[in-house]
Amino acid sequence: MTILSVSQIYLHPIIRDAHGRKMSKSLGNVIDPIDVINGITLEGLQKKLEQGNLDQGELEKAKEGQKKDFPDGIPECGTDALRFALISYTSQSDKINLDIKRVHGYRQWCNKLWNAIRFAMIKLGDQYTPPATLAVHTMPPICKWILSVLSKAVGKTVSSLEAYKFSDATSSIYFWWQYQLCDVFIEAIKPYFNGSEEFESARGASRDTLWACLDTGLRLLHPFMPYITEELWQRLPQPKEACRKDSIMISEYPSAVQEWANDKVENEMEIVLDAVSKLRSLRPPTDIQLRSPSFVLCRNLEIAATVWCYQAQIATLASVSSLKILTEDDPTPPDCATNIVNKDLAVYLQLRGALDTEAEHEKLRKKREEVQKQYDTLSQKMSASGYREKAPQSKQDDDMKKLATLLEELEIISEAESKLDAKN
Repeated sequence: MTILSVSQIYLHPIIRDAHGRKMSKSLGNVIDPIDVINGITLEGLQKKLEQGNLDQGELEKAKEGQKKDFPDGIPECGTDALRFALISYTSQSDKINLDIKRVHGYRQWCNKLWNAIRFAMIKLGDQYTPPATLAVHTMPPICKWILSVLSKAVGKTVSSLEAYKFSDATSSIYFWWQYQLCDVFIEAIKPYFNGSEEFESARGASRDTLWACLDTGLRLLHPFMPYITEELWQRLPQPKEACRKDSIMISEYPSAVQEWANDKVENEMEIVLDAVSKLRSLRPPTDIQLRSPSFVLCRNLEIAATVWCYQAQIATLASVSSLKILTEDDPTPPDCATNIVNKDLAVYLQLRGALDTEAEHEKLRKKREEVQKQYDTLSQKMSASGYREKAPQSKQDDDMKKLATLLEELEIISEAESKLDAKN
């Protein structure tokens, strides 16, 4: 007989329904984990109530509660989604208000993981063999970026687990998988696999990076979603020189890789993703699939160099037909909607048909209000009694720079409004 020694026990908060009510049979809001894992119809839920010991009045009340909360029953969510949801809820201190919609959202996220692996298996090919080490210094910037943020996500996850901040760990993992790997990296590298010879080097680096990301990402996620990660990890190609374990369960848990850290590339990608977001916002809802020419106005050489380096990624992620870099000496392209990224960067999207100047004025007005509010708040703070005596000089210098930047943005917005008026 084996006796396990347990030195630490984690007590989770009490689990309530989505409305914060304590689960009670008489309310009809009791959630059976098996029903969440396998799914159940409303009829099935109500049959369970009828098998209980509620009197007729309580039974009718409970059924009404079920009809209100689960009109279509409970969809099949699976064990991993339920497990991940419960862990992510642990930040709610003394209670967990369990919403089945959130659990089902994680079930749909599992499909995203499957799609990422499916994409990788197609692009890696049957003959692919992962390298023993990654030559990060020779990789394209987009590969350096995803490895850098992966290392940061690993570090955040490990430190959160050590501090028993399980919700922070799930947030870190989810953000990296969803918003950095799937939404950005995988989309950005798709053009590398179009067969063109000019992308041969980038294609090889992208394969190696993709494999490293999925191998590390699945091991990072495994304690939270053990079943799907085991299944997907087993499908990944195995390095020849490495002695890989038979199961992800007994594989080494990831640790941050300092050689992958690259703050410069991360800062550049912040600008790139902001520009992509601003370009996307210019596309009319009625022309969501339209790929139009776009332009980026750069007001200094440094920002121009960054945009040039990531030109292909911006065009791909923003779904535009072309991307041209402009300087302040270049004329403003005609029939373009505009958006301000920062004081050094503005984006333009050429629209099909007549430009809706009224709508563009409204966008600029909202942007002006947003920047003006920030400017007024900071200006008021700097003018407050005791600011100069109490605030460190470095803080005062930073605030002065921010104030100057906001003022420049207001001037840029005014310039854009003037150009828009000139077209009428």
